[in-house]
Amino acid sequence: MGELFNTILSSESITVLQYFIIIGSSLIIGIGFAFMCYFKSKSSKNFLITISMLPLAVAMVILLVNGNIGVGVAVAGAFGLVRFRSAQGNAKEIAEIFLAMAIGLALGTGYIAYAFVFALICGIALMIFSKTKIFNNKINSKEKIIKITIPEDLDYNDVFNDLFMRYTTDFDLVKVKSTNMGSLFRLTYQVTLNDNKLEKEFIDQLRCRNGNLEIQVERVDFSSSNDL
Repeated sequence: MGELFNTILSSESITVLQYFIIIGSSLIIGIGFAFMCYFKSKSSKNFLITISMLPLAVAMVILLVNGNIGVGVAVAGAFGLVRFRSAQGNAKEIAEIFLAMAIGLALGTGYIAYAFVFALICGIALMIFSKTKIFNNKINSKEKIIKITIPEDLDYNDVFNDLFMRYTTDFDLVKVKSTNMGSLFRLTYQVTLNDNKLEKEFIDQLRCRNGNLEIQVERVDFSSSNDL
């Protein structure tokens, strides 16, 4: 039983058979892990394809550096510094990427059984977390993030205070950002509404104050995974 968990790379040179075993195992385990990540998930197809291929890519990097994990991790880290023009992933997707890289590291060093068991355990854990209500936050539906765009000549310190006092029980200006070459400001407020039914009326009143410029309303739990 213990021999099953030994590395198949017993020499400095990699044979053709060992190469195809590792590459084939990487692809199979990667696809299986992606299917487990897909369970109860809202991830895009492109992300799941990436999860499927990532163990294969990492294993190939480790094989090319002849099992030198230090060099392999450095090369894989260099790949990770590349910022693609795509939507930012959430925390769960980032964790899945790291898990897929760990699977690839195990495969690249020849520990196929360890990689399989690790992928199985992580995949089952992700499925359980996704299926059950464990760690669910009780989000207050009245708590909102409101982003208001105003012209540069409008004093944002108290221009909306009377409206916030009328339609909210609590409000806080958490961020001010200049946009459009400094001709506009974007204000980010975290508020608690008095009544969700008055949200449309509240937004209409804000539009009258900001010159009908852009106003964005988000849930607090949605905004917490993005830059406020």
